[in-house]
Amino acid sequence: MPVIRHKEQRVAVLIDVQNMYHSARNLYGKRVNFKEILKQAVANRKLVRAIGYVIKTPSGEEAAFFEALEKIGIEPKNKDIQIFAGGVKKADWDVGLTIDAVRLAPRVDTIVLVTGDGDFVPLVEYLKEGQFGIQVEVMAFGRSASAKLREHTDSFTDLDENPKFLLGIPHGKRDGRDAENE
Repeated sequence: MPVIRHKEQRVAVLIDVQNMYHSARNLYGKRVNFKEILKQAVANRKLVRAIGYVIKTPSGEEAAFFEALEKIGIEPKNKDIQIFAGGVKKADWDVGLTIDAVRLAPRVDTIVLVTGDGDFVPLVEYLKEGQFGIQVEVMAFGRSASAKLREHTDSFTDLDENPKFLLGIPHGKRDGRDAENE
């Protein structure tokens, strides 16, 4: 089925920030241009809500990044990183993102998931085929995206195909400009 996009279409954009950050860093040694991703995800449609799911560290070094996300129109939802005995760290927003998608589904025509995580396949199926029957689009770096996720979505945008989705400053520099074009 072809993807339908028109200016009256209501869109929610849900961004798995950790997934995108690690994909860009591991594949390219660069950072994600979230401003450009949001622009592409909305595609001249009516944005209902854009949420970026982020992790807070004990040092709080990411505060400027969270502010930059807000400045470009992405609401950061943060969760503290969990550090277990032995130093094992856990930072996962899968359930939170899923709950928000289900809550937003009655108010939108399309949900754009910005993630390559295959754990979201059941969510995609539910949103498309369940009581909502909405369009689900996915944006991710194709080289690290789940093949099953790509297969189940209505539309897949491969961020590998356009360098505008990456920022050139090495990922080690943290000055709050991560989210914006420089």
